[in-house]
Amino acid sequence: MSLSYALLALLTDCPSSGYELNRAFEKSIGCFWKASHQQIYRELGKLEELDWVNAELVPQQGKPDKKIYSITDLGRQELTVWITQPCTISPVKEEILVKLFVGNLVEPEVLRTHLKNHRQRYEERLALYRMIEAKGFSDVQRLSVEDHFRYLTLRCGIRDATSWIAWCDEVLEYLGTLGHG
Repeated sequence: MSLSYALLALLTDCPSSGYELNRAFEKSIGCFWKASHQQIYRELGKLEELDWVNAELVPQQGKPDKKIYSITDLGRQELTVWITQPCTISPVKEEILVKLFVGNLVEPEVLRTHLKNHRQRYEERLALYRMIEAKGFSDVQRLSVEDHFRYLTLRCGIRDATSWIAWCDEVLEYLGTLGHG
């Protein structure tokens, strides 16, 4: 997936400054797609050149002018075309899996430490997702179609984190059979 489409997706809600887009990105799409501030601003420049977004300069007192980006009809059309394209499965890039693949080279306690830390990070992620779910999606039956699609995306994150926690538990259980701790 291109960062362009993630930004266009955020702009379908409302026009936003680069700063606001960055914050919205971190709180939503950032849960499953990573991008730095610099990448976001660079991509917004490219989208503007393609005429997929418009940028309106808004004067500010004592500060540089602020750019407010909005999706254009062409940008919305490109986003719609992209949505219709088949998806590919992204390759897994998990360092813990490579370490476990050759885990026989170290004492089990080394892996146990890694797995406990990994599990803790997924527990924290799951807690965040559950908080978002409780705060924004407490009454699923009354969600708008737009919000229901966002809720389904969140549910994927919840299932992913839950799965990782269960997998960590499985590996920790096996490591427990190897001794040394």
